Amino acid sequence: MVMQSSLDRRIQSLFPLALASILVLGTMQLILDNLKSNGSYVFQIYSEPKGNRNAFFVLPEDRIEEGCNLFEGEWKWDNVSYPLYTEDSCPYLVKQTTCLRNGRPDSLYQNWRWQPNSCQLPHFDPLKLLDILRNKRLMFIGDSVQRAQFESMVCLVQSAIPEGEKSFHRIPPTKIFKAEEYNASIEYYWAPFIVESNSDHATNHTVLRRLVNLDAIAKHGKSWEGVDVLVFESYVWWMFKPQINATSGTPGIVQEYNVTTAYRLALETWANWLESNINPLVQRVFFMTMSPTHLWSWEWKPGSNGNCFNETHPIQEASYLGTGSSLTIMEIVRDILQKLNINVTVLNITQLSEYRKDAHTSVYGERKGKLLTKEQRSDPNNFADCIHWCLPGVPDTWNEILYAYLLRSHKNRL
Repeated sequence: MVMQSSLDRRIQSLFPLALASILVLGTMQLILDNLKSNGSYVFQIYSEPKGNRNAFFVLPEDRIEEGCNLFEGEWKWDNVSYPLYTEDSCPYLVKQTTCLRNGRPDSLYQNWRWQPNSCQLPHFDPLKLLDILRNKRLMFIGDSVQRAQFESMVCLVQSAIPEGEKSFHRIPPTKIFKAEEYNASIEYYWAPFIVESNSDHATNHTVLRRLVNLDAIAKHGKSWEGVDVLVFESYVWWMFKPQINATSGTPGIVQEYNVTTAYRLALETWANWLESNINPLVQRVFFMTMSPTHLWSWEWKPGSNGNCFNETHPIQEASYLGTGSSLTIMEIVRDILQKLNINVTVLNITQLSEYRKDAHTSVYGERKGKLLTKEQRSDPNNFADCIHWCLPGVPDTWNEILYAYLLRSHKNRL
């Protein structure tokens, strides 16, 4: 009897615990059923297949404010957070940009962070960018400077993607990096003049007499149709000489145009293509302003007779403006875009890049597909490349700014 009485008391003591457990489980089930029936974001994250688990919310502090000017500021030394990747960590860099691997003795150019005056650049999060690009295509269009921005973006995200879930393909005139789990692609399309020209071959584009078809763009445009995010750039190839051979209106009739006149006609052709082919409700268009050159050191060091070779620090004078960028070209871009009936976001990277005389490939890059010889490197006045940029480097900042704009316009999935 004593044992039976003790057993009864134990069983009775378990009733409250069992009842509480049933109530908790029932409440949880009701909550989950409610979340599911209302399409809750939380439920979606944890119930979706593996490929969709990285969805995220853009918080208010992630977004740059509407009035924030990301293009005015200064370069701050930061050897803690930068570089955002290394040459060795990114297998997709071409020899033209791998300055350290090519023999550059210093790496200081990798450790400068762009600090806007009035706000902060959001920290670059590759997984957030990949989620923004889920089931989308991001395409960079332009010349070899734009190709470096493409390679920079690939390097910024690729380390966050496991092996076997990413791919890289060269299908001239395009290069395509794909994040398989996200069904997202980052692409590059070679079009140095944006409009069609006799330099449109992706690898064999060195010609004795450049010829631009100022009113022809359809061939390129077929590859741009339906792309979700388009990032255009075109400048350096226009500035080879003050005049350029081109056709316009009548096929086969070649005339010599002033470069600025030809540039305006080409951008008008591009603008017409945008208005006929872009759906602003689902597509974003960006235009990168001029990437400046640093061909003459007397611009920042009066009395000198060199170029960007051996430069190791940015220009600190806030008002500095070299001759490597054209105000006339900037005005043409502004005029054309003001007349557009669709929105094109201008990323004005010119001035912030003007300060970076230290970050070009100089004698530690390629010329005509080959690294410079020892003799050529000893003659920087003739062989230093003060147009292209080392990677990691300045193009990473361009992509940080692009990322900030994509973050701002991203709509959280509910």
